[in-house]
Parts: sequence; C-alpha cells; structure tokens
Amino acid sequence: MKKESRFEARYINRDLPWDVKRADSSLTVLVENKTIPQGRVLEIGCGTGDNSIWLAQQKFEVTACDVSVTAIKLAKEKAEQNNVGCNFIVADFLKESIPGGLFDFVFDRGCFHSFRTNKERLIIARNVSSHLNENGLWLSLMGTADAPPREIGPPMLTAKKIVDAVEKYFEITSLTKSHFETDQPNPAPNWVCLMKKRNK
Repeated sequence: MKKESRFEARYINRDLPWDVKRADSSLTVLVENKTIPQGRVLEIGCGTGDNSIWLAQQKFEVTACDVSVTAIKLAKEKAEQNNVGCNFIVADFLKESIPGGLFDFVFDRGCFHSFRTNKERLIIARNVSSHLNENGLWLSLMGTADAPPREIGPPMLTAKKIVDAVEKYFEITSLTKSHFETDQPNPAPNWVCLMKKRNK
C-alpha cells in the first residue's frame, strides 16, 4: 500500500496514536525561548493541525501540508474552531513543491523519519532546503535507534542516517534526545534535531 493510502486509511479510521491534540513541547520550548523567531513557517506532515494552529496563535504565518485528504479536512475544521488562519494544503512533499514563496522555518513531527530509504531522506532534505530562506531553520522530531527494539511505534533512525541525509543541505545546530509526547504508556524516545540551511 502506498504511503498516502496507508495514512489516509488511518485518518479515516481514527487510528492515530501520534495525534495528541496539543502542540509538542519540543517545538513550544524553542519558540518560547526565541531560538525559533516569528516568521513564515511550513509544517510538513501536519496531520490534524495542532502544531500549526499553535504556531498561528503565536503570530507565525503558517502553511502546512499532509498527504492525507482527511487529515487536512480535520485540520481546517480545527483551525476554524480555534479562530486562527492557517493555509492547509494536500500535498506529497516528496514529490511536490509548496506554493507561497520561501519560508523562515520548517517543522515536522515524525514526517522525515517515515521515509525508509536514504535516497528518499536526501530528497526530503533537499526539498526542505529549497523551501527555506537564507539561514532558515528546520526542526525535525524523529524516532531514535538509540533505544531497545520494539514491535510497534515510529521508525528508528541512527544519528549517522540523519547526518548522511541532511549534511549536504544543513548544519545541525543541535541533536538531542527526548520522547514523543503521547497519552499512551511508554512514550517512544526521539531525536529533536534543529538545523540551519547551508548557503552556497
């Protein structure tokens, strides 16, 4: 089953263990301490929109995309309920450019790590770079392989796989360990990777 079909089925069936209905604290802390300044932001793999909506409430200009039509429908409904403006788009970031010019910041929570091959991760890193202004920032939350094996949960990346994919396009400014916020027991550990675009 194609990635977009698999995620669409999960959103239709509401099989969404990653959907915690609040912004992730790994993002909120970096915004609140001004490590990530206000500006134009693109969220890739936005799901039902909680992080995008929070960013809009912090006065960011937000564009967000997801491959799932149902996820984007739910995100639009949620943004309307919260009376905030976000530009939600159905798009496959591996294959499509996002309209609207360049962004100051790109965020993803579990999108980058969902691509299984280094070739795909290289394409994602290149695409993120091409959507960013000079010195633009990318914050990616991704599962870490520095944890015991498990049968279910997010994909697990080594630090080397991250570096191999992003180093051509980004300087890694911090790579720290945390965990994915969830309402379920035993939250999965993750990398919190903040990167700055390399300018040629």
